[in-house]
Amino acid sequence: MAEQSQSLRTPVTGEAPSAAPSAAAAGGVSRRALLGTAGATGLVLGAAGAGAGYTAAPAQATPLSSVGSGEAMFHGKHQPGITEGLQARGHLVAFDLAAGAGRAQAAALLRRWSTTAGRLMAGEPMTQDDTEVARDAGPSSLTITFGFGNSFFARTGLEKQRPSALDPLPDFSSDHLDRSRSNGDLWVQIGADDALVAFHALRALQKDAGSAARVRWQMNGFNRTPGATAHPMTARNLMGQLDGTRNPKPADPDFDERIFVPSSGEPAWMANGSYAVVRRIRMLLDDWEKLSLTAQENVIGRKKSNGAPLSGGTETTPMDLEKARSDGEYVVPVNAHARITRPDQNGGAAILRRPFSYHDGIDADGTPDAGLLFVCWQADPLRGFVPLQRKLDRGDALSQYIRHEASGLFAVPGGAAEGEYVGQRLLEG
Repeated sequence: MAEQSQSLRTPVTGEAPSAAPSAAAAGGVSRRALLGTAGATGLVLGAAGAGAGYTAAPAQATPLSSVGSGEAMFHGKHQPGITEGLQARGHLVAFDLAAGAGRAQAAALLRRWSTTAGRLMAGEPMTQDDTEVARDAGPSSLTITFGFGNSFFARTGLEKQRPSALDPLPDFSSDHLDRSRSNGDLWVQIGADDALVAFHALRALQKDAGSAARVRWQMNGFNRTPGATAHPMTARNLMGQLDGTRNPKPADPDFDERIFVPSSGEPAWMANGSYAVVRRIRMLLDDWEKLSLTAQENVIGRKKSNGAPLSGGTETTPMDLEKARSDGEYVVPVNAHARITRPDQNGGAAILRRPFSYHDGIDADGTPDAGLLFVCWQADPLRGFVPLQRKLDRGDALSQYIRHEASGLFAVPGGAAEGEYVGQRLLEG
């Protein structure tokens, strides 16, 4: 669990569009074009009210809010959805290839998916059979990310191209895994700052799968909406804790080394890619909320109000692990989550956390089925997630308030260049 980077998005300050786009502007017109310009024949309700009738509105630009106009790039060195800030709505979905589907069908599917992802991320409709769910919205910082699970390579006859870093994760004592909601041949991460834009992308990709693949599992998550706070800040999880204070930052000199496979790495098709560990972590909120504020802060090792370490300072102040109280006990308890997860306490192991919260209703006994869709990125999970989780397994104070219920590990290749589809170097190499 724990800590991801601060959002760099600007809080929403713009007003809602002053005029709706003409309903005639449908078809292949991009959503951005629809929202960017009001048609010359558009109508608005007169200021005197309905009794005065409608008056023609002059042609004018109709700006999207800052949330709707945000756009991420599909083509590039890395896939989208890794280094971008947290998004308000997310869908994680795994697919298994259909019986009889192999390398050729997988290549055709990734080609379709890449085309659709590129269009939707640019705020354009699908080329056909668009549901128009997101017709009135801008791109809303939509990101779509694709990865391959361990089982994908046997299904496609590409066992020799399977990375050793994709070996199954070891078992951990906190695991209570539902195998039907774990792993998968293919993995898709969808994120956006608008729920309808995210759902539109999910539905489009599911339709694109056709007979080539079927959904194995799907999980839906959320984060705080950009602009909901007075200034950009580290997000909070469902325990009320700031979550992501010590996340690696792209400006760090060793960021790429820790998060991305080098261009000279092996296998060659994974150059500039990364490995995603996905964990559905249920928070035992009823037990957590019975703790006093002091007890909660001792479990985490940070102040709940502002994320500052218990040793003093602000959220970004380095934690003083040697500082002791008058009774000789450490100010930051030895089993505090923030102490155990520090890279300098784990041989430099670091991961880029980019999670979503989730809430899937109330169980029959009244307990909430809620927690964290934990997604973390690293150049090699054996040097990132695995040593950290082993350390947490041995004595993290937070462990008794969480339960790992599903898990997956996926190889996420580098970004597709213009004219390429994601995974092309693997499937056609």
